Amino acid sequence: MNEEIMILVDEQDQEIGQMGKIETHQKGLLHRAVSVFLVDIYGNWLLQQRASTKYHSPNLWTNAVCTHPRPGETPSDAAKRRLTEELGVECELTELFTFIYNEQVGEGLIENEYDHVFLGIITSQLQPNPQEVSNYMYIPYPALEADIAINPHKYTVWFKKLYNIVQPYILDKVNISY
Repeated sequence: MNEEIMILVDEQDQEIGQMGKIETHQKGLLHRAVSVFLVDIYGNWLLQQRASTKYHSPNLWTNAVCTHPRPGETPSDAAKRRLTEELGVECELTELFTFIYNEQVGEGLIENEYDHVFLGIITSQLQPNPQEVSNYMYIPYPALEADIAINPHKYTVWFKKLYNIVQPYILDKVNISY
């Protein structure tokens, strides 16, 4: 399989070029990305533990799906594709917002992403791809927030940046009483 091609963008998400995935992360160039957050009908967050074979952030807990759109693919289409590839599910997604972050993720790699953030409500049984996902869990927000405070090293850098920002959107979509 050929190396994934990344879409390089400027700070307004306008495409300015393309480059291989590893080189993009080694150079820390701004590129288009997607983060999908899923909750069940009760507002419990679906988290996945990244597979041990991931090229960065292996074994860390994170949001349901992350990916990079392919050339010619919209962020929404990339999010839907990755839900199927990683978790074996489909669901309706709503794009919440975009944001830029730039962080070291280990092994000399830098995530410098223009990230499109999506939210969906999961109602079907997962069929995780073991090459992508080593484990998953559903967790209520208060327990998630407490665990991140105690064990921040167990979570990806982007997830720690996003979870508090995403929670109000979840509260708007799901009737939760903690």
